[in-house]
Parts: sequence; structure tokens; C-alpha cells
Amino acid sequence: MKRILQSEIVALGLAIFSMLFGAGNLMYPLAVGMLSGTKNAIGMIGFMATAICLPLLGIITMILYNGDYERFFKRLGEKSGETMILFCMIILGPLVAMPRIITLSHTMIAPFLPLDFLATPSMLSSFLFAIIFLGITFLFTYRESKIVDVLGYVVSPVLLVSLLYIIFKGFMCAQYPIYNTQTNTTVFLTNLLRGYETLDLLGALLFSSVILTILRSNPQNKDKSEQQFALMGFQGGLIGVSLLAVIYVGMSILGMYYGHGLENINSGELFREISMRILGGYGALIVATAVLMACLSTSIAIAAVIAEYLQHTIFKSKINYTQALFITLTSCLPLATAGLSYVLQLTAGPITFVGYPTLIMLTVCNLAHKLWGFNAVRTPVLATFLISLAGYFYL
Repeated sequence: MKRILQSEIVALGLAIFSMLFGAGNLMYPLAVGMLSGTKNAIGMIGFMATAICLPLLGIITMILYNGDYERFFKRLGEKSGETMILFCMIILGPLVAMPRIITLSHTMIAPFLPLDFLATPSMLSSFLFAIIFLGITFLFTYRESKIVDVLGYVVSPVLLVSLLYIIFKGFMCAQYPIYNTQTNTTVFLTNLLRGYETLDLLGALLFSSVILTILRSNPQNKDKSEQQFALMGFQGGLIGVSLLAVIYVGMSILGMYYGHGLENINSGELFREISMRILGGYGALIVATAVLMACLSTSIAIAAVIAEYLQHTIFKSKINYTQALFITLTSCLPLATAGLSYVLQLTAGPITFVGYPTLIMLTVCNLAHKLWGFNAVRTPVLATFLISLAGYFYL
């Protein structure tokens, strides 16, 4: 057992799981269960089609591109590729993902915080919480070579244990599921789109790049071939998304049994309220631990990706990694104080329902190019963008 836990593949899989399992991943599967009710199995099939299959697709595709996301995006052309990379970095960092992580974690654990000025909702408390959260992220991220170890051996096990404990307790005490009268098609399509909002395909593409870079820089791996790195990446990715699937199913079942009366609650409070129904007052520490580990794990991965991009692409290595990391985290502060509702509106807007289908088509085209020599990319991607744009504004 000890040998398994020390395996680099297992650590890699745990790191990928914790990178992908962030703020949205705490609330969306619960929402699937709560809103699907007795048709949860159908809802989860729709959710998993986008929340599990797409990240796995992204990991496989990035492995085929040897972790080089610039080659991946620049199949659209030099300028178009650079623009799309910049756009993805902005979404992943200061515009959506990082502010969502910070505001959601604050909303979820505010009642458990020992200091009143942090627990009372206000712009000042949001700002102070963001400073503390980003400071902790900096401490875990500034040594880039240790990120996989931190996530694989520390953050991910704590996250998994806390989530599995909540799920197990919930299973033991479950009574009556929420009844659902919607059609199977409605339930499926609603949750298919809900899986979009995790943005995990974007994370998988960019996180895989950093992970493969770190693996190659490890002196212990200097004699490994590209095929061996690819196999390690695939095995780690398979472990990571499998763990995601298990947790998603478990949390959706909790939503189905414990979501009574919570349909109109702030989505950021959903995990906290359901967990407290299961655990009672004594579970505050477990709930807060799960929230912080989930949010911190993804913020570490995002910070590393964007800092590396700033250092090498934007500043042409004129600044070091630590300076780039500081700039990355500081840029996330403005929206991190804007409130959860505002940040979630950004997530549910054209960024998700126009940009995400475009990214999916690019991934499919690039995968087909590597596997079957399919060369078309610009026309399918542009067509997808225009159709998604028209659908968002006119349908």
C-alpha cells in the first residue's frame, strides 16, 4: 500500500483531480442532484458528458501535443492562436475562474470564520479574505517544481477524505429524494449545459501543459522517452477524472436527498447548507476544510499556469517566475471583491456558451488531426463560434 501511495502516477492522478476540482465542482453536482431529483441518473449522464468526458478529451489531446499549448492553439494561425491563448488566460485568471474560487470559498466558509470582520459580508471583508487566500496560494505555488507533490501528497488526500466522509455520512442518513416531473430530455439537456460551467476542458488543456513540463524537469525522469511521458500523463489523467466522476456521483446523490427547500438558495451556499444538514454543527471544520482544499488546489494550478505564461510569453523571460506569480495573483483582486453573484453571471454568459463550444471544436479538430490527419480547423472553429454566438443572442 505504501508503494502505491508513493507512486508518481498516483500522485499525478491526485494532482490532476485536485487541480480540476475547484469552486464550481463543489456546487454544480449538488445542483444536478437537487434539480434532477428522482431523475438524477439521467441528469448525471448529461452532466458527466461535459464535466468528465471533455476534460479527459483535453488531457489526451494535450498529451499528443507534448504539453505544448501554443502548438495546440496556433493551428488556428499565429495571431489567432496567440489571441485565443491570451483570452483563455484572462478567463482562467482575473476575469472568471480565480475570482469565482475566492468569492465562492468566502461565501461558503464565512459563518465558520473566527473573525467577525471576515465573516460579515462586505467589500472590505471580501478584500481581506482575498488577500489572505491569495497569500496562501502564493506560498504553495512559488516553488513550481513542488506543485505536483503539494497537490498529490497533501492537498488532494485531505480534500478526498473530507468529501468522502460527508458523502458517506449522507448515504447513511438519506431518507426521501426530491421528486421530479420534468421530461428526461429536459433533465438531460439542462445538466449537459450545466457541465459546461465547470470550465474543466480549459483547465485540463492548460494544467496538462504545466504538469508535463514539471515531469520533464524532474531529474529522476531524465531518461524517460516522450512515449513514457505520454503514458504517465494518460494514466494520471485517467485516475484524476475517475476520482472526479466518483465524487460527482456521490455529491449529486446528496443533492437529491438533502436539497429539499434549497432550490432558491444562493448557489455558493448550497454545499455548506447540505453538508451541515448531514453533519450538524460539529461538521463545521470538515466543511470548511473541504471548501478550502477544493478552492486552494485549483487556485495553485491556475496561478502556476498564468505565471509561467506571463514570464515566458508576455515578458519574454525579463522577469522571474516569482515576480510573474505576484503579478498574476494581484490581477485577480478587483473581481474577487465584486461578490459571488456578479462573478457567476460572468460564468453563465457568453464566455461559457459561446467561447466554450468554440474551444471544444478546436480540441476535437486538433485531436482528429493527430489521430487521423484531419487538417481542417479554421472553418469548423469559426462556424462553431458564429452558430454559438447566434444561438446565445437569438434563441
